[in-house]
Amino acid sequence: MTETELLLALLFLGVATLYSSVGHAGASGYIAAMALLGFAPEQMRPTALALNLLVGGIGLYRFWRGGQVRWRNVLPFVLASAPAAFLAAQVQLPKESYSLLLGLILLVAAAGVFRHAARAENEDIEATGRQVPWFPALLVGAVIGVLSGLTGTGGAIFLTPLLLFAHWMPTREASGTSVAFVWINSLTGLAGLLHATGTLPVALPLWLVVVAIGALIGTQLGLRWLPVRNLRYALGIVLLIASGKLIFA
Repeated sequence: MTETELLLALLFLGVATLYSSVGHAGASGYIAAMALLGFAPEQMRPTALALNLLVGGIGLYRFWRGGQVRWRNVLPFVLASAPAAFLAAQVQLPKESYSLLLGLILLVAAAGVFRHAARAENEDIEATGRQVPWFPALLVGAVIGVLSGLTGTGGAIFLTPLLLFAHWMPTREASGTSVAFVWINSLTGLAGLLHATGTLPVALPLWLVVVAIGALIGTQLGLRWLPVRNLRYALGIVLLIASGKLIFA
């Protein structure tokens, strides 16, 4: 085990903890950490998606057990996103074609999340019990599925702020919906990537252990320990990290 691998494990622990607290699995953070430490570019996407599967699986189970996953609201998003992510993962576009634009979109989303955080409790009361409209959800799912496949992320960094801005569901349920979405997208995205390139993920046992620990801590924060206002701030930080990764990659 080299010093670089140990440092990466610590970064992965922090990423998994922070991201899982808001219903994400951390792919954009893992990619940023690997890029920072000189990881081989062709290994970044499959490794990030493999770690996403583990962290997202833990998050999905815990948010579902906590009553924050309503499958009727998850279904339209994943029906459209899963095939889109599978196909888009096989497309190799120059990063310059989309990174700056997506990074700026996430930067604007982060600003919106921070701005609305103080009103989180009231907005959650208004959004409680709502059902997501099917046609808009299918359209959103398809678009995010394409973005997920292209960027090697699970797509939650795009879905969660949209769910909150549209007032389709309260904060914790948005996290539960996002983690279900991200797990399915990561599975289909990884399958599409392996089908196209045959490149296997690099996931050392230590990395798997630390991201699992991070997921357990983070989901406890998201479900029980953090008030919704602080969850919104945590989401804003996640979006800033993802935005920086895309803009400066």
